[in-house]
Amino acid sequence: MTLIACSRMYNAAAGVKAAWDSLFGRVSAQSGIALDIIDHAPPAPLEALWRRPDAGCVFMCGWPFALAERQPRIVCAPVPKLPRYSGSPVCVTDFVVRADSGFATLEDTFGGRLAWTVENSHSGYNAVRHHLLPYRTRERPRLYRETVGPLITPRAIVEAVADGRADVGPVDGWYLDILRHNDPEAVAGLRIVATTAPAPIPPLVAHPDLPEPDLMQLRQAFLDIPHDRSLSPVLETLLIRRFAFPEPGDYGVMLDRARAAVEAGYAAPA
Repeated sequence: MTLIACSRMYNAAAGVKAAWDSLFGRVSAQSGIALDIIDHAPPAPLEALWRRPDAGCVFMCGWPFALAERQPRIVCAPVPKLPRYSGSPVCVTDFVVRADSGFATLEDTFGGRLAWTVENSHSGYNAVRHHLLPYRTRERPRLYRETVGPLITPRAIVEAVADGRADVGPVDGWYLDILRHNDPEAVAGLRIVATTAPAPIPPLVAHPDLPEPDLMQLRQAFLDIPHDRSLSPVLETLLIRRFAFPEPGDYGVMLDRARAAVEAGYAAPA
């Protein structure tokens, strides 16, 4: 059966999807497993992509992965090449504001308008409320006068902050890095005022029923990618150092952070 591959979550700028398509094409050829590379463009819900029985290499947010009653199979996870990731398959959320705003710190944005993506996103929702927890007090349980969302994608967060519809917004750090690297004009007017603690990066996953031999073939193909010099420009475009193979339990930290927020009475970032 032909499986699907989809880079929807990290198609941050023009030309980036083409890089992903080249990478998936190399994986398909090397593994011998046919991959149909699809778009699944917004506003199509990501949940529908994750449920597909032919999922073979699709990005999945780590929080819904951890929540899944029947977890997909982790094919691999990218290791971003920038120093702030310390050579590990982790990611962060950056809080961005307009560069010409008067906000010097995250605390300066309190009382303003906070953007968010979707309720089942770690970077755009769960990580946000966890990071904001220490700033809440009995006298100030709500930090923002207004929230702006659901905005669905990190790119929409960038645009909402840039055009003034929101004062501050959370953006997946690796997405932001890829966007800055490939389309610097898109983020030229933004500034980072805070960054969350690291969490496991969204993995590329396959349907739970993917046979073990197929999984191993896909993994080996991803493992070999950094050694293929023809793909060096692709890895540079995507800011990838290599691919790693995290354990499903690694994503449990996202459940812990969600639990802490809910138990504190902060179910939604606000």
